[in-house]
Amino acid sequence: MSIRVGFGFDVHQLKDGIDFWLGGIKIPHNKGGYGHSDADVLVHSICDALLGAANIGDIGTHFPDTDPKYKGIDSKVLLREVMILIRKKGYELENLDSTICLETPKIGPYILLMQEVLSEYMQVDKELLSIKATTTEKLSFVGREEGVSAYATVLIKRD
Repeated sequence: MSIRVGFGFDVHQLKDGIDFWLGGIKIPHNKGGYGHSDADVLVHSICDALLGAANIGDIGTHFPDTDPKYKGIDSKVLLREVMILIRKKGYELENLDSTICLETPKIGPYILLMQEVLSEYMQVDKELLSIKATTTEKLSFVGREEGVSAYATVLIKRD
């Protein structure tokens, strides 16, 4: 049996008038993540954690922001592809622990829905997906509401 740990981090600038996608769902907010895709920092950090754990590169290697086919793409599609990649290497997710850093809006009311949506795309039990949120107490770019960041740690296993 082989077990591996992976860590992922992502950050996106927040801009007025853009849809705010986080954890695979659209959250009502006056700002949204700015990026080549839908700028879902949680999903991107999960992808990087999974790819890193399986030692198969990172999200930019597999889905480069220089490729127009990924412009505006739903990050859940990328996550589904990442799960296919790690399964091709014989790995399965054991658990995910993640943290979103954001001042507003409050994320607590959306966490259960995020777990449900992501578990469907990942084809895993939602109990394996821990999603937490915190603020930065008004410090840094997150505290000034200029951006959003997310961290993810995964444990994967191959029998």
